[in-house]
This record gives sequence, structure tokens and C-alpha cells, in this order.
Amino acid sequence: MKPEPRAFFEQVQPAVERTLDELLPSESTPPSQIHRAMRYSVFAGGKRLRPALCAAGYSVYHEDYTAVLPIASAIEMAHTYSLIHDDLPSMDDDDFRRGIPSCHREFGEAMAILAGDALLTLAFETVAACRNFPPDKLARAAAELAHALGTQGGMIAGQVLDLQAEGRSLEPQTLEAIHGAKTGALLTASVSLGAYLGGAGQEELEMIRAYGRKVGLAFQIVDDLLDESDSKDRERRKATYPGLFGVERSRRLARELSEQARDAVQPLGKQGRLLMEISAFLETRVR
Repeated sequence: MKPEPRAFFEQVQPAVERTLDELLPSESTPPSQIHRAMRYSVFAGGKRLRPALCAAGYSVYHEDYTAVLPIASAIEMAHTYSLIHDDLPSMDDDDFRRGIPSCHREFGEAMAILAGDALLTLAFETVAACRNFPPDKLARAAAELAHALGTQGGMIAGQVLDLQAEGRSLEPQTLEAIHGAKTGALLTASVSLGAYLGGAGQEELEMIRAYGRKVGLAFQIVDDLLDESDSKDRERRKATYPGLFGVERSRRLARELSEQARDAVQPLGKQGRLLMEISAFLETRVR
């Protein structure tokens, strides 16, 4: 029997922390400053949502998700790279992340850029070096991860659109395109890569990708709602759901997307129960 979502997250998080600790170079490994910067950012806290979704996708087909932990950890490295670069003065110019100084404030802008680059590089090295899956599966996993991070509907595309949207009035479909790429693409890849490596067929993968897209947008709306008091976003007229739709309508939209995510994986039956419950659990953050 699979655990309920909160218990599942509580199981996965320490397992991911241990795996990341094993994969990242130690602080004493030369050149030590870059490795300190990488570890500083990776272990600065965080929900480990993306690795948990990867493990959950794998858990649709296997009770034990240990085999997929290196891949889940690689996804977290790639996510951390994006946060380091997102905080830079040339991007969102944020001095703090999760209550502590951003990487560029702690180590300098040049070292922060290199730390982000190094984490992205190590993410793909980790996927390529994994011995838990056949080489052809790992090659496809690497390609899908790269696509989720890239310029054709991936994270970088979303960041470009977000920068271009600052200070502009947006149509709802533009806002969805920004966040579907910037946030949703990697969340979708997280759960679908776990499912693919777990043995999902093409039809099931399409269901799980549809689930990931809906969960990704719902998660972004929830984050926007929780950050509604952020005066910096308002000053820069950042593209947010509450900014465009208002708080109450954004809450309704998050609920609708969570329901659509659950509907997407309902054909999986009891195998998809954990994914359905995770969607409902994420929605409760703004109830």
C-alpha cells in the first residue's frame, strides 16, 4: 500500500538529501569555492517537489523508488541551477532565497553563474552515469530533461517570455505560456521521467504528462498566491495569476487545474492514487 502524500514527501526528502550529498563534490574538493557555492544552494532548504514527483511517477509501477533517486536528484540539481540564475541582478535581482542570502550575494556574481552552470553539468553527468537503467532509456531521459530546460517550450523559453512581459498587460494565454514553460515543463518532466523509467507505456505516459502540465500550472498559481504580498513583484509588474485574475479567481483556477490533473490519471486506477492525492495535497496549501 502506497503512503499518503505528506508521508510520501517525508520519506522521499531525506532520501534525496542523502543522494545529493553523495553526488555533489565535497566542500574540500578543489576548487573548493565552487563546490561550497553549489552545496550552499542545493542544501539551502526547499520542498524537493520535483524529485518527489519523479519518485511518485516511478512508484506507479514499483513500490521501491530507490533506483530512480539519482535521476530525481539530477532534476533537483537542474532546478537549483535555475534558481541561482533567476536570482542574479540581470534576472530577478533577488538578494535572498529561502530566508538566506542568494548565491550571488554570498559568493559573488561570477561564482554564482559558475555554480549554476556546474550544477546543470553535473545533472546530465549524473543521468549519463546512472547504472540502474538501460543506456537507451537514459539517453531518452537526458533528452527529455534537456527539452524541459530548453528554449522550445522549456524553462529558458519561459524565463525569456517572463522577462519580456515585465510591465506589460498580458492575455491569459500568454500568462499560461510563461508559466507552463518556466515552471510547468520541469514539473511535467519530473513525473513523466519517473513513470517512463518505471516502465510506463506510451498511452500511460501521455496521461501522466497531461497530469504534470495541470499540476505544474496549479503549483505556480499556488506559489503566486502565497507570494501575493511580495512588493517587488508588484513594483516590476511581474506576470502573476493574482495580478491578472485576482485572488479568489486564482484560487478557483488552482482547484480546477488540480481536479483536471486527477481526472487525467484516473484511468490508471489504484496505481495512480498517489498522483491523484499529491494533486489534492498541493491544492490545500491555499485553502
